[in-house]
Amino acid sequence: METWVDSFLEYLRSEKNYSPRTIQSYADDLNDFQRFMDSLGSKWTFGSVTSSDVREWIVYMMDERHYAVANVNRHLSALRTCYRYLRMMNLVDVNPMVKISGPKKEKVLPTFVREADMDRLLDLTKDDESFEGVRDRTIVMMFYETGIRRAELIGLTDARVDLGMSQIKVLGKRNKERIVPFGSELYTQIEHYLQKRHEVEQGGVEAFFLNKNGMPISESSVSKIVKDALSQVTTQKKRSPHVLRHSFATAMLNNDADLGSIQKILGHQSLATTEVYTHLSFEELKSVYKKAHPRE
Repeated sequence: METWVDSFLEYLRSEKNYSPRTIQSYADDLNDFQRFMDSLGSKWTFGSVTSSDVREWIVYMMDERHYAVANVNRHLSALRTCYRYLRMMNLVDVNPMVKISGPKKEKVLPTFVREADMDRLLDLTKDDESFEGVRDRTIVMMFYETGIRRAELIGLTDARVDLGMSQIKVLGKRNKERIVPFGSELYTQIEHYLQKRHEVEQGGVEAFFLNKNGMPISESSVSKIVKDALSQVTTQKKRSPHVLRHSFATAMLNNDADLGSIQKILGHQSLATTEVYTHLSFEELKSVYKKAHPRE
C-alpha cells in the first residue's frame, strides 16, 4: 500500500475514534481493493483510480467472489472514507467515490402463517379451559385479528378494550393513538377471557392481560406464548408476535381489503411500509399457481 495509509489508519483511531477492530477491517478492505487493482495488470495509484475501476471491483466482489450485499457495501464504505481523507489531505485531485452507489439490499418479505394454518391453530386451542389456556388463545387471536404489535398488546388496559364498540384503543409508536376494530369471534373470546380472569385478578392492576399471579404479563411471556402456539402448526424459524401481525395484514389483503385501510389499522406512517404486503401476496399467488396449474 502507499505510504499515506498508516497516517490514514491513525486518523481513524485518533480523530474518528474507530475501534481497533474496525480499523483492521478498513485496512483489510483497502488491501482487498489494492489486490484487485494490481490484478488488472497496469500501474496505478489511488490518484489514478476512476469510478469505472470501482464499479468493476463491485462486479468482481459480487459475481466472482459472491460477496453478500452487506459485505460489498462495507468494502465500499472503507474506500469512501479513505478517499474523503485523501481529498482532505490534498493527496488526490478527484474522488472517484462521488459517483458510486452501493448495491441495494434485497427486500426480505415478512414471514407469515397461512390462513388455513391459523384456523387449524385456533381449533386446536379452543378446548383448553384453564385460565392460562383461555388467556393464551385470546392473545393469539388478538394479534391475528387486530394486527397490533407486542408492546401495544402489553399496553392494553381494560379502559382501552371497548366491547360495546368492538374496538381497542392502541397506543402505538411515538405515543400515537389509533382505534382498531375487531369481529364477533374475538369479542366472544375476550368475554370468555374476562370471566376466567376473575380467578387471578387483584385490585389495582390496570393491565388487560395478566399472568397467573394476577400481575401484568411480561413481553417475554407473550413471545413464548406465541412461539409455543405457532409451533403446533408451522416449522418456520420465525414464530413471533410480529409474524401474527404480518399474517393479519396478508389475510386482510388476500380478502380484498384496500391498502389504505390496512395502513390505518397497522399504524404505519407511510403507505410504502404497507405495500410490502402486496409483494408478499404476489409471492403467495405465484406459489399457488405453481402448485395448481396443470402446465407447471
